[in-house]
Amino acid sequence: MQLSTQEPTLNKTHFLPDLKPDEVQQLQAETALSLNMSKYFSDKLRSGEDGPELSIIPAGQYEMGSSVKEFGHSKEEYPQHYSQIHKPFAIGRFTITADDFEEFRKDTEFFVRPDLIWSQGKEPVINIRLADANLYLEWLSKQTGEKYRLPTEAEWEYAARAGTTTAFHFGDEVTCKDVHFHSLFPYNEAKQNKRWFLPMCSPMASVLEVGSKPANNWGLHDVHGNVWEFTSTYWKNSHLYNNRDGSDNSDFISPLFVTKGGSWFDEAIHSRSASRKKRLFDEMDTNLGFRVVREIDS
Repeated sequence: MQLSTQEPTLNKTHFLPDLKPDEVQQLQAETALSLNMSKYFSDKLRSGEDGPELSIIPAGQYEMGSSVKEFGHSKEEYPQHYSQIHKPFAIGRFTITADDFEEFRKDTEFFVRPDLIWSQGKEPVINIRLADANLYLEWLSKQTGEKYRLPTEAEWEYAARAGTTTAFHFGDEVTCKDVHFHSLFPYNEAKQNKRWFLPMCSPMASVLEVGSKPANNWGLHDVHGNVWEFTSTYWKNSHLYNNRDGSDNSDFISPLFVTKGGSWFDEAIHSRSASRKKRLFDEMDTNLGFRVVREIDS
């Protein structure tokens, strides 16, 4: 399928897996052009500082979940189904960092518990609850005059895949050069049913700075590994009866929420695009953070 370089494609529905990688990137560029925006941008805070860097995500269709043939597949990723994202949106190129969260903390006098591990600088912010993430999003919305929120599970996976159908956005094999996972539990060796006795890479029992691993076709970094990321989606044990428009089911409530992406603490299989994990509303952890969505009027 060829995309025109002359006309915007916002009003057309593309099944992203039908597009080549350069066409997926072109669709992003055309969408940004149609919106009179840059494909990567930041909103200004009242202080004059830049907010989190964002990436434009075009509208389109994709297959959510995983096939039973994918190594690491879980019944919680069933059934694999089509989902259509009707409107473009912007999502953080990186998870929110300690520096990002510090701007909020200074402005609101948010209390950081001294008994918890706290990340620094460009490391993902950790040890915050979902309620704390929502407080940050409310603050960011007021600071910028734009609507910020968490991604739904469908939006997160759509953005992370960026048109791919493989286990990871770069293919079906992974090494620690691509993803920050627990080095004692690699993917390729387990997939091939090989025994291993030494880590394939040096163990690193902590988060890495954001942007340490390669970006996907839409410029998003670290969608696999490093830290699990909160979504706004209540946890269910499968994808049965999911909305097909990328939205959350409004009539379903649970004390558990979906997180995506895997982490430095987990096996490589959990960092696949389709992988998902349940977390409590008030849960906090050293391998749990979040990425923002900024709504776009179109």
